[in-house]
Amino acid sequence: MSRPLRGLTIALLGLAPLLATAQSATPPDNPNIDMTGFLRVANEAAKSRPSRRLTESDFLKASREKGTIVLDARSREKYDELHIRGAVNLTFPDITAESLARLIPDRSARILIYCNNNFRNAEGPFPSKLPSASLNLSTWIALTNYGYRNVWELGPYIDIGKSALPFDGRSSEGGKAQLAPPQRTVLN
Repeated sequence: MSRPLRGLTIALLGLAPLLATAQSATPPDNPNIDMTGFLRVANEAAKSRPSRRLTESDFLKASREKGTIVLDARSREKYDELHIRGAVNLTFPDITAESLARLIPDRSARILIYCNNNFRNAEGPFPSKLPSASLNLSTWIALTNYGYRNVWELGPYIDIGKSALPFDGRSSEGGKAQLAPPQRTVLN
């Protein structure tokens, strides 16, 4: 065996006890992280979700009813750029028992949610996520976990330029989304 190879072998053998310890060591418990509880709540939320997805027109009608809260859990930056008129912003990372109690003290209030994946042709304010990472799913599960059961979701995938929903934000004018056309690269 050559000297460099022998040195590498000895070095790797020296790491073997550390690797074995790392693989066999049980990480410390963290009572603030509960995967089993999360999966239980997610499965519970998944049972009610199919019957609580609204068409665009039903979402619009419900949003106008007294006591209804339209919740936008996207970043403040994306919310400020463009959001459904009348929506309140509580970014997903800021959803806690305290923030929800301040914003929506009545857990039986009707809450309408929407996310990036509801709108196409609006990648600036509504950048697409993987379908399994849709913010609607995370928000639905979080609200369910905090005891909110009157949650409704905008169901369809809507072309932003054809939407009947009114919008506000930097990229709106007169309630309609005003987005720059997508940039096209011309190859010669």
